[in-house]
Amino acid sequence: MDYSQNTNPTEQQQFLLPTMAMDNDFTAEELAEDMDGMQMNFPRVKIPSGGALQFEIPTGDPDNPDYAKTLTGIILFNHPNNAYWPEGSEDDENATPLCSSTDGRLGIGSPGGSCANCAMNLFGSAAEGRGKACKNMRVLYFLRNGELIPLQINLPPTSLKPFRLFISQTFGFRRRATYGSLVEIGLKKMNNGKDDYSVATFRLLADLSGDELAQVREYANSFKEQIRAMLQQHIDATELQPADNVYAYAGTEAVGMDTAPAAGASGQPYYGQPIYGDYEALPA
Repeated sequence: MDYSQNTNPTEQQQFLLPTMAMDNDFTAEELAEDMDGMQMNFPRVKIPSGGALQFEIPTGDPDNPDYAKTLTGIILFNHPNNAYWPEGSEDDENATPLCSSTDGRLGIGSPGGSCANCAMNLFGSAAEGRGKACKNMRVLYFLRNGELIPLQINLPPTSLKPFRLFISQTFGFRRRATYGSLVEIGLKKMNNGKDDYSVATFRLLADLSGDELAQVREYANSFKEQIRAMLQQHIDATELQPADNVYAYAGTEAVGMDTAPAAGASGQPYYGQPIYGDYEALPA
């Protein structure tokens, strides 16, 4: 494999779900009703810039975050997240994108419409270099051992290829869901000939099985229902805004959760596009 793996992935490393999560007797509909009009936030972890090799993890004290070279846990869910910012504000955390998409297919805002046919989603459309004007990213919801709230890890374009290869090799070919295995996320320094930058690395540690896997599956499926509902509500809300309004960023740190996920032609909830289509060039 291109990415280092545990030589014996079936070797058990116990993963503990938080007790509160397993003692939940309430349905997704009941929880959605309580959260109607409110916001759900996750601690956000970014891939650091400048080739740094440690993650900054939010804590209860914003002035004293934790730092770690690696993150160990399970990937509960992941989805595309495209965003097109005004030129020059791509790296401004307070800037609002002109257009965004939480499924990698439909952009909400300006220019909006089909992502596949959008001129801003073509290589070479960036103001500088050979990249895209629209930033293709991926959001991971990563649950660490014994923790109640998952981390929201935002993968930039330069980390999509290693993630795609890891998912296809480790889970796709083995026909396993991502929540079925314990993984480690690290960092690697790269250089594009001008600047250093950091890229996420991924490693399989162990496969879950038996009662442990059954409990994680139940937790993950319930979590995915809530996230899909949150994202669909965001789409519905932004589509109702006036055309001259500034559209909200299609992240999941500030959306509600009172709408059911959209259904595809089969009648089953639909979300996202195949991860195999997530390609992005390295920085120019």
